[in-house]
Amino acid sequence: MRNYRIFILSILSLLASATLSAQNLTDLLIGEVLVENTCGIEDGFGQRNGWIELFNTSSGTVKFGGCYLSDDKSDLKKYHIPTSDRAAQIGPRQSIVFYASGNATQGTFYTNFQLRKGSTIYLVSNDGRTIIDQVEIPSDLPADCSVVRIPTGIRGMDFVSEISSKPTPGSYNGDVDAKTKSQIMKETDPHGFVLTLIAVLVVFTALIILAFIFGWIGRLNKREKGAPKKVKKVKKAALQEGSMTPEIAAAISMALSQEFGGEVYAAIALALDDYLGGGVHDAESFVITINPTQGSTWADKAQNFRQLPR
Repeated sequence: MRNYRIFILSILSLLASATLSAQNLTDLLIGEVLVENTCGIEDGFGQRNGWIELFNTSSGTVKFGGCYLSDDKSDLKKYHIPTSDRAAQIGPRQSIVFYASGNATQGTFYTNFQLRKGSTIYLVSNDGRTIIDQVEIPSDLPADCSVVRIPTGIRGMDFVSEISSKPTPGSYNGDVDAKTKSQIMKETDPHGFVLTLIAVLVVFTALIILAFIFGWIGRLNKREKGAPKKVKKVKKAALQEGSMTPEIAAAISMALSQEFGGEVYAAIALALDDYLGGGVHDAESFVITINPTQGSTWADKAQNFRQLPR
């Protein structure tokens, strides 16, 4: 029961972390800013105001209600984005525009301040202190030109700031016709020869590495299996010299353990029992002879041996 509860808590923690990561305010940035709008887009009231574009760099929807926009670092809470508006959210890799009309009563996406050249625009978190992003507006920014953040790649999230004479409010900044690496590869290698060659090289390289590893393991196993041969040599030398030491006895024991099963141990134990009990006597060194008993074999232990293991 305890393990079940731990499992449920782990799943809930993962879901919570996934939710938080999908709604991380630090994924927002100021994508584009235009100050002097003379021939650009009009807002819902038919006015041409300066505007601020926010961009979501993440792959999840970010709710930014409760955050702040400001052009004054001493007053980071200058414009509070309403938390009650469900539209205060940005989808993945999408953007949204705030009109700097100076009249916040016009709606959620209308700031209570107007943009000025030479100022800095701040996007502040919902705590009113943490600056998420900021953009400096050049004092010599021409009319109908914007300060735009352009990604360095179609999928990259590293941005550079430039001055653009063709503002793109509410749309993708940069080259919309930029091609991904897969698209470029498809054009340069339409039949897939390069990819096939790379795949074959990768497979054969992996096989060579595996062959080297398994060969090394095999050599180690051969070295380990060569140890009993040395034991047999020690045993043979000991029998030829007629001397018995604890080391030689241990070597013989290891050799017997490698070569035989439990039946051999039983036979040796029975032979030693008969020899020490006086039933059998041999004059030869290291040789024990077991003669069959005369008479009834009803209690003969030799009858319990089996020739082959079952």
